[in-house]
Parts: sequence; structure tokens; C-alpha cells
Amino acid sequence: MKYFLLTLGCQMNISDSERLTTVLEGMGYVPTGDEEEADLLGVVACSVRQKAIDKVYGKIHRWNRMKAGRPLVTFLTGCVLPADRERFLKLFDLVFSTNEIPDLPDLLSQYGVPIPYSVPGHTRRSATTREEGFPSLTRIAREKGSPEERSVLDRLWEIEPTFHSPFEAFVPIQNGCDKFCTYCAVPYTRGREVSRPSVEILKEIRRLIERGYRSITLLGQNVNSYGLDRRGSELSFAQLLDAIGDLCDAAGRRIWVYFTSPHPRDMTREVIDVIAAHPSLAKHIHLPLQSGDDEVLQRMNRKHTVKEYLEIIRYIRQRLPQATLFTDIIVGFPGETEEQFGNTRKMMREIGFNMAYIAVYSPRPGTISARWKDDVPMKEKKRRLHLLTADLEEGALQAARAMKDKEVIILVTGKDRKRNHLAGHTEGRIPVRFASPAGDTSYIGQFVKVRITSVTPFSMEGELLNVEEEVWEENAG
Repeated sequence: MKYFLLTLGCQMNISDSERLTTVLEGMGYVPTGDEEEADLLGVVACSVRQKAIDKVYGKIHRWNRMKAGRPLVTFLTGCVLPADRERFLKLFDLVFSTNEIPDLPDLLSQYGVPIPYSVPGHTRRSATTREEGFPSLTRIAREKGSPEERSVLDRLWEIEPTFHSPFEAFVPIQNGCDKFCTYCAVPYTRGREVSRPSVEILKEIRRLIERGYRSITLLGQNVNSYGLDRRGSELSFAQLLDAIGDLCDAAGRRIWVYFTSPHPRDMTREVIDVIAAHPSLAKHIHLPLQSGDDEVLQRMNRKHTVKEYLEIIRYIRQRLPQATLFTDIIVGFPGETEEQFGNTRKMMREIGFNMAYIAVYSPRPGTISARWKDDVPMKEKKRRLHLLTADLEEGALQAARAMKDKEVIILVTGKDRKRNHLAGHTEGRIPVRFASPAGDTSYIGQFVKVRITSVTPFSMEGELLNVEEEVWEENAG
């Protein structure tokens, strides 16, 4: 029997799907990329963006039409708002939270689906039926990291993932968020902040090192609040990073460790100092700004000011001068005036981000801002998007030009669209392409050194100099 799995949304959803894949294949299902030949069709959904939800509707309507021709079962899990969940309960055969992924064998069995063979070590538990739906996400959002919720998530994290890549891995360290930004659905889809036990995180990191992984990304909705829900019994985020840095530094080869996403309110100097102290902790910071105006930040409930954000950036520039800076920004938030948008443009130009993910505001049902008037016209939102993008390109191009003719290390991640070229990224996650002799793909998954020959605002092109072993030996010497 075969399964098809569509994963939408952020890296956390990808990580959840890796554990879901382990459960599915542990039951004897075989993956397929062809929906037409699958017996089990599933989605790991994302309610944070309407486009992702629209895609789910498109899929399930098609899948339900396919049922007229043959027997198949559909399921949905992921990061889903209660309002979306209620509608999907009527369309999918099974709907369950990511916390219930360990119970999928029971869910399928109760629905009457034959399982090729039982999952080794699986203990039967009370499962959630289609009629019951998700556990109450609203209740979970109120209960700050309750012992029950920690126990449920620990069961999910105990599943060994089936990683999507043999050299890049995602490692969840935390789930949920306590910040309740007025535009954000995460506290209602993921619940309150829950930290994964550091012992389990470090165990997973050791396994990845032993298996030769080159890149590791620590995941969470608010990674730098790690341990705050287990004060006195768990490490802080800085201490966790320090321990991971020790492990990876001692590996005897190059490893890049990233984390996403931190919150400015919890970004301490200690975290930055730890990154500076460890070669394996990548010199790359993705720190969401969202707006460069204090009044807008206050309406967003971001809990930090422009001044505080700039102080963090200055300390990063002081301690990690080589670090690249990425950010997230929302334009057209309810009530955003032209002057307030202008303040965001000033921040963009002052900081000079290497990359910014700029989103046009759209209300998400269930969030606080969805109750407010969406009073910035779409035409104006798009104008602001274009202006801010132009500011970003100007600053990013200036930083990129400084790399021209320099030699850099990149991790090769795959083929490039340009014929006989491979693609990768620098330690700072700047994309780089280079010509591969005769289209040789053996460099994929390796570190190589290239000389930068041309640049654009968000990418670079170079010529291959040498490969991983020579690069590491040269660095070690």
C-alpha cells in the first residue's frame, strides 16, 4: 500500500512530516509522488497563510472526486486554526493534531483501514476520531506549557525522523509561542511554549554528527525562549547552544548549526557571545523586525521597541561582524500610516539586511487583528511592498559587492537551473551557483571553496577552487 504526503508551511511542518513519515513507513506504507496510485493521501497543513489553506481545499476536493473511482483514505494534520479545522473535519476522513502523530496507527485502525503490518514498539492509546477532531487548541493556548502538553509533545519528539536530506537536518527544540502577536495564528495552532528535553536534543545532535550531517537547523516558533517553561530544571537557550557548539566543534570536520526563529525580546547578549565562541555555530542571524515603527510594534504586541532592536543589531555587528542578517517584515498592518511605513524604510536602509521576507498583511481568523478594520487598501500594500523590496535590494547589493573576487566556503545543496551548474549557500545562507565540470553532481552534500565572480542582491556566482577535505585541512592548519 502506498501513501502520498503534501507538506505546506514552515520548516517546523517539514520536521513534523519527517516524523510522520517514520510512522507511516513503520506501518508498511510505501511513499509515492503520484497521487493517482496512493491508497492514503495526507496533508501537513499551515493556517498561517491563506494561500496554503486554499491549496488544501484544492487538493481535498480533487481527492474526494477520486474516491468515486477507487477506495482511498484522506487525512490532515499540521498547523491548523480551529475555524479551519472545523471545516476540514467535513472534508477529510481523518483530522488530527501533530501531537497525535504517534497515534496514527490507531486512528487508521479505528477508521477501518487495513495496516500492512504493526509498528514495532507501538503502544495502543486512545485515539482521536473524525467526529472528535483536534484536542481543544484554545484550551492548550491558555495552559502555559502544562505537564500534560509537555508529555504529549515528548511522545512526538521521541519518534526518530526520516530526514528529507542525507546532509541537512532539522531538529525541533521547542514548540508553540507565548508572545501572542496580534496578527499571528501560532499560539492557536501550536499552543503555548513547550521545550523539548535538552538530553534528547543533544542525543539527536550526536546521531547526526555520527551520520556525517553537514548542516543542522534548530527549530521552534520562538527558539530563544527555550527552557523558560522549565526554569530550574532545564538549560537556557544560550546554554543549549553552547553544549551543541561543543559537540559539533569536536567533530573534527566542518558543521554549520543554525536556528530559527528567535524573538527580539528574548535575544540576549549571552546568545550572541556563545555564537561568537563556536566555529560550528553559523554566523547568520534571522531576527524578525515586522515593523520599524514603535506604535505599529505596540499594536502588533511585539513587546520590544525599535531602540531595543537596534541595540541587538549593534551588538551582533560588534561581536559577529561577518554575520549575515535576515528578517521578516509586514507591510500594510491595520492602521499603518505612510509615516509609520517610512520609519520601516529607514530601518531597512540603516541596518542593511542581507535578506528580508516581506509579507503583505492579511487577516487570519481567530487572531486579534482579524477583528480590526483592514484599512490599508491592497493597492497601497503592494506599493509599500515594492518600495521596501527596492530598499532591501539596494542594501543587499552593497553587501554582495563586498564579496566580489573573494574566496568563500559553500555547502552544495543540489543542481542549479543553469545547465551544468550546481547550487549551494554560504555560511550566511547566501545562495551561490558554480559551474560543475561535465555536470558532475558528486559535490552535492559537500563543502567546497569557490571564488566569487559576479553578484546580484540576493545571490552570487563563482568558480570552483577545491573540495571539502582540502578546505577543512587548510582551515584546521
